[in-house]
Amino acid sequence: MNWLTNFVRPKIRALVKRNTEVPENLWAKCSSCGAMVFNRDLEANLRVCTHCGHHMRLPAVRRLDLLLDEGYTRVAMPKVVADPLKFRDSKRYADRLKDAQAKGQEHDALVVGSGALGGMPAVVAAFDFEFMGGSMGIAVGEGLLTAARVAVERGAALIVVPASGGARMQEGILSLMQLPRTTIAVSLVKEAGLPYLVLLTDPTTGGVSASFAMLGDITIAEPGALICFAGARVIEETIREKLPEGFQRAEYLLEHGLIDKVVPRHDLKPMLARMITLLQRASPQPRLAAPIAG
Repeated sequence: MNWLTNFVRPKIRALVKRNTEVPENLWAKCSSCGAMVFNRDLEANLRVCTHCGHHMRLPAVRRLDLLLDEGYTRVAMPKVVADPLKFRDSKRYADRLKDAQAKGQEHDALVVGSGALGGMPAVVAAFDFEFMGGSMGIAVGEGLLTAARVAVERGAALIVVPASGGARMQEGILSLMQLPRTTIAVSLVKEAGLPYLVLLTDPTTGGVSASFAMLGDITIAEPGALICFAGARVIEETIREKLPEGFQRAEYLLEHGLIDKVVPRHDLKPMLARMITLLQRASPQPRLAAPIAG
């Protein structure tokens, strides 16, 4: 009896036992339709829901891989003061930065790649929303200036892909000063006669939408992207009116002339390549812009 209980029965149970545990990263839930999507299928579809077409957020490095041709190089970001105000709320700002850097392996919320897009020289600056909500502080402002300078030096188009909650308020007025500084970065590119394109993704809000994000020669957006300065609830409470359906979404902005086109993720690269080609042909010979003081 002991032999049957201790040896035979466990062997039989091991043979017929079904493993009911499912790895956590096997499926992803669409935030729009609620459908469960096999992660491998989702990644193969560029993180666009296979059921409803909802465009989920992409990591910044994946943006570079998606838009730039193979063989591009990462542009090193300049070093800045990490915590200029020694800010602290429920947690020290310096510790928040360290946690975000450890989580995503990036120095800050902006990554820049230099190479070609459809064979045309291009520099892409992409925001990472996973890094403190893609908020714009000194490091992001310096990064965009660096991207602009690289574009001017190479005679390349500059494409910026914002995904941000706005200014990084832990840096106070220094964060708000990045609004005019990033506008200057755009001016460097335009004065050199080079194309400046903006791809608005979900979400583009606050100080980012109030500065460089709305200055593109051509401004396109992904389907369903939230694009605004203030949130809908704040606006409704201020004007005391109910906002229209789909207000602040890419399709609404296109209908009202605030952006030029809504482009699905699969069509972005060929569309941007065509725009760069047309703009480069229509532009005069690129010239170097005067250097700007830091």
